[in-house]
Amino acid sequence: MSNRFILTLLALLLSGGAQAQYPNRNVTMLVPYAAGGPTDTVARVTAQAMGKPLGQTIVVENRPSAGGILAPETIKNAKPDGYNILIHHIGMATTPALYRQLRFNPLADFDYIGLINDVPMTIIARQNIPAKDFKEFLAYIKANKDKVSYANAGIGAASHLCGMLFMSAIQTDVLTVPYKGTAPAMNDLLGGTVDFMCDQTTNTTTQIKAGKVKVYGVTSAKRVPSLPEVPTMIEQGLKDFEVGIWHALYAPKGTPKDVIDKLVAALQVAVKDADVNKRFADLGATAYPADKATPAALQAHLKAEIDKWGPIIKKAGVYAD
Repeated sequence: MSNRFILTLLALLLSGGAQAQYPNRNVTMLVPYAAGGPTDTVARVTAQAMGKPLGQTIVVENRPSAGGILAPETIKNAKPDGYNILIHHIGMATTPALYRQLRFNPLADFDYIGLINDVPMTIIARQNIPAKDFKEFLAYIKANKDKVSYANAGIGAASHLCGMLFMSAIQTDVLTVPYKGTAPAMNDLLGGTVDFMCDQTTNTTTQIKAGKVKVYGVTSAKRVPSLPEVPTMIEQGLKDFEVGIWHALYAPKGTPKDVIDKLVAALQVAVKDADVNKRFADLGATAYPADKATPAALQAHLKAEIDKWGPIIKKAGVYAD
């Protein structure tokens, strides 16, 4: 038996052993938006819960950028070994229609892990806006459309999509102020620099309950258990106005199946965890059942969402460079 054969066999055995031990160090979860925002909140809850069955810490790392495209680009080019994964929301489905020269393909450049949760959104405004209810709020916007400002987390963000649909539904355009993430947008709303925004309940519930902002409606088909007194937009006359923001996990294309299987198993433990479900529920979010925390379910959902939102965005004529 030659030395070369022995060395090759040893290398294969060591490689297999290292693979079987995955993960043997920390895993990094990239978040496309700023720390403190709603996707960041979901990421930290999910990472903590997944780290337990994996036996390693999942480190949350924020890579904010306009439209949240930097983090997916980074993961696309990362080594496919399971140590770098991506959490993203509905933006993975809207970016193909929003960007003419997108440097990643959501359907072709990633391996799927699974769906995490579904989150309704809320229409909120600065605390000192004079409107007491949605009817007065709508009248206020229409009477001051040249002065009213709408904040969002950047082109392609969930808040941008919701705002675009809202302005279309009320047939009134207002000044749009994009930010590099939801947290800075919320800070300016709390400070009264901007007038209103549409944001996920994961980021607004605490502010609403503290009375720091005014709320005029939720975007789900039914009222949110954590905000039972807040009517839906549909109840208040905006027919079919429903926007749900979902989160999911992705890995670089080519990640070994056994590694994906371990990540899927950890995600399924997380979405069934009682503490995770309580934390999500407190924020108005609902964890997907374990049978949706799978690669196949995510792939089908992503394809359906791309098919749904692409024509709407193109019809609105909204594009980013």
